[in-house]
Amino acid sequence: MVTTIKLNRIACTLAVVLLLALVVNLSPLEAQTRLADICRAKGQEEITLQGQGIVVGLPGTGDGDLAATRRSMGALLQKLGNPLGSTGLAELKNFKNIAVVVVTATVPAAGARQGDKINCTVSSIGAAKSLKGGVLLPTALTGPGVPGEMPVYAFAQGPLELDDPELLTTGTIFGGCRMEVDFFNPFFSRDGRLTLVLNENHSGFQVTQMVAQRINDFFESEELAGPNLARAINQANVIVDIPAQYRSDPVMFVADVLGLDIYEPQTAAQVTINERAGSIVITADVEIGAVVVTHKNFVIETGGGEEAAQFVQIDQNKAQTAKLESLIAALKAVHAPTQDIIDIIKGLAKSKQLHAKLVIE
Repeated sequence: MVTTIKLNRIACTLAVVLLLALVVNLSPLEAQTRLADICRAKGQEEITLQGQGIVVGLPGTGDGDLAATRRSMGALLQKLGNPLGSTGLAELKNFKNIAVVVVTATVPAAGARQGDKINCTVSSIGAAKSLKGGVLLPTALTGPGVPGEMPVYAFAQGPLELDDPELLTTGTIFGGCRMEVDFFNPFFSRDGRLTLVLNENHSGFQVTQMVAQRINDFFESEELAGPNLARAINQANVIVDIPAQYRSDPVMFVADVLGLDIYEPQTAAQVTINERAGSIVITADVEIGAVVVTHKNFVIETGGGEEAAQFVQIDQNKAQTAKLESLIAALKAVHAPTQDIIDIIKGLAKSKQLHAKLVIE
């Protein structure tokens, strides 16, 4: 099947030959990648800590009139030994230099040790106009768990720095979160098993089976384990038993497993378009069906037919397939605008002749 492109404004045999040459399907060379590039050990995930705090020192841009802010400030004063008087929270009315905020911090996948300092983000949850110039008072940050029973993992405090001058209600405290306990994610279970989790872009039943087979083949060839060391349990997870030789050094086992090479798995065909940036990202071998698209001064024909029959295929012995990548290259060769190319791809998708998932960002 040959893709031909006719140009209303440019009718030149040389141009047609060039476009035909660009749409020839070339078989890509099989590439290899490490398991570490397509999967991770379960347990090695980032964890978000969070807490509610108070920012003080604002130049009249706070939300002191908010009931939640006054309650938080009243509770803080109580802890500091300065309880409110008989009028209660009314004493805090019209305090414009304070604001109630949510504080979040992300613990890296590798964990963190007591005393480590990481960045934290502070965001207003009230009616504050700006957090510029504010200072976060010490705020306890808790991790995932049952509400009311979540342990405190860190404390955050310090002066805020605004990341975006146009976004005045969110800021960052660099190194403002201090870990109070060691935080580690175990990467193997108590029964001596490692679980590999495939990345979202590589998950699939065929891929997990490939990963399990590669691990089994390697350790069996090294006479370190039998043929059933690794088992694919679904399209995203592979369970691997840690051999007896590695029980005293599971880190070495994980390093050996993730260091194995595997033929790069074929992922689901997808086309991602960002119209604002004018970018088009396509996975390999995205095919298009037989269709005729008329767009402005372009007439695009894919598939055989009387028009295509007058041209000689470059390789008579090799079946040729219409590829989106080749079509885009051909359009660019005649200086088609990016927006026109995007519109053509959308047209192919609407007519169900784009054999891939289309994602518009």
